[in-house]
Amino acid sequence: MTLEQQWLEYDYNPFILFNAQGKIVSLNAEAQFLLGATTAGELFELAKTYASINFGFKTTFIELEYGRYKFFGLTVGYEDEEQIGIKLYQSPSYKLNTTKPNGELTNIFTIIDLCIATNSINSETLFKRDYDPTIPDVIIDSNKLIKLLNKIYEYFKVSDSILTRVFFRIGEHIKFEEKKYSIFSISIQGEKIDETKKEELDILAKSNNFYIDISNKKVTINLPMITS
Repeated sequence: MTLEQQWLEYDYNPFILFNAQGKIVSLNAEAQFLLGATTAGELFELAKTYASINFGFKTTFIELEYGRYKFFGLTVGYEDEEQIGIKLYQSPSYKLNTTKPNGELTNIFTIIDLCIATNSINSETLFKRDYDPTIPDVIIDSNKLIKLLNKIYEYFKVSDSILTRVFFRIGEHIKFEEKKYSIFSISIQGEKIDETKKEELDILAKSNNFYIDISNKKVTINLPMITS
């Protein structure tokens, strides 16, 4: 996979390329999650509705909602009658603590893998990973993050499989002391949850200065990419 293809694959905004019959030719990781909330046919019709009259690309600002997904616009493009692509732009729907985190330079993937190894002991759950390899080491309190991750995995422990994603939020930033930092997210998703632990999970996150978004059987931690 080329660098250009990786940027598209790990883009926070879903992208789908259709053929003339409405069959999916290719799609990125985020689009796969979107298809859990809508259908390929509906998105194909959306692409045709907002396509330019002539060949080319057209961006339209429009509010759309599919399940937990909210969008503020889309771009549709085609160069011939054989294929048409659509990219939808997600509305920021998360919060981020405004206090600059303290800690040490940490490899996020090592921390996550450690927590997965711990929670997979005597467990039949299948742990899946989808990491963006471009995420660098970041400054964070690793002990607090480990506690939170373990609690999230405990929240999903009755699931047959748990997917952990680490992805860069393209074009989104936060400022600390007048300096702008990029944002990345750790999302953990399973098909079954332990509702009795939801409040406990939320309290732990807040007490350790993390903000988590709990929605649609997915928990997301949003973090600033501070490297020095």
